[in-house]
Amino acid sequence: MSQTAGLPAIEPVTPDAPDRFRRTLLHQSWLDLTFIHWAVQPELVNPLLPAGVAADVLDGVTYVGLVAFRMHRIGWFGLPGLPYLGTFPETNVRLYSVDESGRRGVVFRSLEASRLLPVLVARGAFQLPYVWARMSVRQSGQVIDYASRRRWPGPRGAHARISVRIGEPVEEPTALEHFVTARWGLHNDWFGRALYLPNAHPHWPLHRAELLHCDEDLVSAAGLPASVVTDAAPISVLYSPGVPVRFGGPARPVRAVPS
Repeated sequence: MSQTAGLPAIEPVTPDAPDRFRRTLLHQSWLDLTFIHWAVQPELVNPLLPAGVAADVLDGVTYVGLVAFRMHRIGWFGLPGLPYLGTFPETNVRLYSVDESGRRGVVFRSLEASRLLPVLVARGAFQLPYVWARMSVRQSGQVIDYASRRRWPGPRGAHARISVRIGEPVEEPTALEHFVTARWGLHNDWFGRALYLPNAHPHWPLHRAELLHCDEDLVSAAGLPASVVTDAAPISVLYSPGVPVRFGGPARPVRAVPS
């Protein structure tokens, strides 16, 4: 079980989404995901988080995730998902967070996407750090390759080239595997206000994965030391064929973080 100093009543890590919303704001599917994680000290992460949010930790350590996948058919409310504008490769750099209300989530430091219009909408409406990139996802048998090179905004040319071999299904996820995948919301700074956007989806179907190749500088472009990636092998590499996802409306924290 993880503990985060100074924050009371932290919710448990659960494979099932809490019942936090009735009305769906957004729906989409996340397909062919690869999760790559490195351990990092919380003091390196805390300055990169929104106000009112702290690094979530497991046994005193937090993590930086590089997650590559295919976004599929983003839709609003009950409307059908968009086949072109709502479907594109994505690669994000994310951190693990807990807010003053004890809600666990993720904080995105960058989200590469290959469709310019969704990038502009996400940046303008939600203040999310989406960036426009040239991207591809290709699969041959059990090997899947992801490629991304940033176009706008900078640093132009920031990139990731990842190749993994999909392994056996994960029957019983470890505490770490639950910690980095069972996340039921995102924390974000929205025009100076700390907001939490809840999500829900079925249990992750997870597989072990072998990292065949990883050439990237997105983690350092996201504000973390390059040594996080270069000095140690990833502590976890997972694959998932994906899940359908729903997002509820944003909510604000209800208590202040103790100093």
